[in-house]
Amino acid sequence: MSLGLLSLILLALALAGYLIGRQRAVAQVGGDIRKLHSLPPFYGRITALLTAVPAFLLVGLWLLAQPLFVETKALSLIAPEEIPAGKTAALVMADVRRVAGGLTLLENRGVDLGPLLVDNTRLKTALNEAGVVLETEPAPSTLAAAEALREATDSSRLMMTAGALLIAALGLGFAISRIKPEYRARNATERFSLWLLIGCSLIAVLTTAGIVLSLLFETVHFFRLYPAKDFFFSTVWNPKFGGGSSLGIWPLVWGTLYVSAIALVVAVPIGLMSAIYLAEYASKRTRSWVKPAIEILAGIPTIVYGLFALITVGPLLRDYFAAPLGLGNSSSSVMTAGLVMGIMVIPFVSSLSDDIINAVPQSLRDGSLGLGATPSETIRQVVLPAALPGVVGAVLLAASRAIGETMIVVMGAGAAAKLSLNPFEAMTTVTVKIVSQLTGDTEFASPETLVAFALGLTLFTLTLALNIIALVIVRKYREQYE
Repeated sequence: MSLGLLSLILLALALAGYLIGRQRAVAQVGGDIRKLHSLPPFYGRITALLTAVPAFLLVGLWLLAQPLFVETKALSLIAPEEIPAGKTAALVMADVRRVAGGLTLLENRGVDLGPLLVDNTRLKTALNEAGVVLETEPAPSTLAAAEALREATDSSRLMMTAGALLIAALGLGFAISRIKPEYRARNATERFSLWLLIGCSLIAVLTTAGIVLSLLFETVHFFRLYPAKDFFFSTVWNPKFGGGSSLGIWPLVWGTLYVSAIALVVAVPIGLMSAIYLAEYASKRTRSWVKPAIEILAGIPTIVYGLFALITVGPLLRDYFAAPLGLGNSSSSVMTAGLVMGIMVIPFVSSLSDDIINAVPQSLRDGSLGLGATPSETIRQVVLPAALPGVVGAVLLAASRAIGETMIVVMGAGAAAKLSLNPFEAMTTVTVKIVSQLTGDTEFASPETLVAFALGLTLFTLTLALNIIALVIVRKYREQYE
């Protein structure tokens, strides 16, 4: 049974539990709901919660734990001496997962797997045509492990379905058995909802931990195949699938910081000044149409910004600035991507700063004006310092958005990884290379592909450092204005 169908069944059971619980509570008092401790809907809600939530919790935990067990069983079929040189057990398991996924895909398309499993050449061709790219024919041990993985996954999914339905039925029965006139259904519902909300709030934390761990594990695999010293201290980025690559990160980090710095130089002054105008000077009528017009920029797809950079901004900078000054003849440059990216992130600075400035108490303005300060002096010396922590947060959001942008860089800055101070030269960023290393007919177990995870972890670390710096600044200035 598919996960979607199981979810629908569990939701249907929860709905049935709600109706049964409500009707049972009313029936026990002969229709006089005044004899009930709680209103009838609370009896239905606690029944629905006890029916669905434990079952969904079981499904979630099962899906998290399932790979640990089924993959261990599959990997046990591959002897240590059958693992190729230069590969780890985890990388071999990645190949097994790809083959198993490809076999399942072919089976879903109605392909008879029997003839393919005895002919590795035909199997490799069929998997490649299905989108599962294999550089070499799968070894017999890999096929056996893939079949074992598929069988274990199917069995595990069947056990999960049966367990979830059993838990839901037990929860429904338990909830119905507790329905009595004196049962405090409202209190039970609120307590259950409180724990449910706490669990939901932890999802963000667990998701972040999962992302970091997945990047960390694959990064460790990468450094087993490629020296960490060359990755962190080399200034050359020249990946070559098949060997002989130079995967130095600094040209990509420099391009990322260079483009983002230009974007912030454009976005922060314009966004902050527009926020000050809208919050302190503009009339309500002007504000009602200017602010939505600025926020429209945030809704434009990044591919449209990329086309704008490629067709309009790039040739304009080349013809009127770069070429006359002898700084370059290419329309793809850091300046092109930075300017367009700066326009894109203006709404992030403007809208957030506007809301933060409006949140400054009016009493601070009145006190400053009452002491004889002019409106501009009040804004510079009272309003902006009081709003500084929030403004720093807005700038941080804009910086994170600029660092993570891909399409504008691809179409506006090019794909050349180099260290240069010339803003009119083509360069590239970390995000662009993550995409390029993970697309195409590539071997996943190669360092040229796994380097994408090391780049992702580096980008995450860079963003985390920005957050820490911003947090230090916010705390420092908050102490002065609290």
